[in-house]
Amino acid sequence: MSDEILSPALSSLLSNESLISHGFFGRKGGASSGIYSSLNCGYGSNDEPLNVALNRAKVAANIGVADGQLVNPYQIHSALAQYIDEPFTSDSPKVDALVTKTNGLALAILTADCAPILFVDSAEGVIGAAHAGWQGALNGVIEATIDLMVKHGAHIENVKTAIGPCIAQSSYEVGAEYRNRFLDVDCDNARFFENAPSPNKYLFDLKAYCAMRLTNAGISQIDFLPHDTCAMEKDYFSNRRRTILGEADYGRNISVIAIM
Repeated sequence: MSDEILSPALSSLLSNESLISHGFFGRKGGASSGIYSSLNCGYGSNDEPLNVALNRAKVAANIGVADGQLVNPYQIHSALAQYIDEPFTSDSPKVDALVTKTNGLALAILTADCAPILFVDSAEGVIGAAHAGWQGALNGVIEATIDLMVKHGAHIENVKTAIGPCIAQSSYEVGAEYRNRFLDVDCDNARFFENAPSPNKYLFDLKAYCAMRLTNAGISQIDFLPHDTCAMEKDYFSNRRRTILGEADYGRNISVIAIM
């Protein structure tokens, strides 16, 4: 077991909200070893399930909720969001965002380069958590999360958001076909791509793209955490880095928000 301290990255914007507890957890402070060292929180990996359970229990304790109150969806890179008011009694729903008004229920998102986005309207006591990979972001998972929060009483002008650690533009090389998908939706999306050193390749700014979608949806209070999951090997799990290194599998970072 790692002797490193469990110390999640925090959003300065969300930290000012007394209603909630939150954290963007990386790979330090857990029970896993090897390529999963050490705070792997994804049962979808090939890590020992007991280690994942121990890691998730540590995260729940850090947030201040009971172990069984930490829940995450079965993420499918969709634009689907679901409201919940209690922990799942069976399999996790196949969606990419969760919303709740229930005290002590911790909404979690698993990532390994995609952008975790946490939302709160403290005035109305509504929180949300979204998994925004490029597919989900392009297809509307951010807007779906906001719409569901509004449906349950949130007001857009009150919503504060934080985009957590994810792959940075300098690490995110993509091909022309990838870029074209964004340009087919809106030619103005070209501003999120820069020419990469490799011929016919581009560097995509996922974080800035997510921020644009938030802003266009009416969110004005947005925090950005600067961490690059791909470049910061000692601090975060990364699927892109796993691919570059030729590793067999990868761990998952977890981002959590709860009403206390």
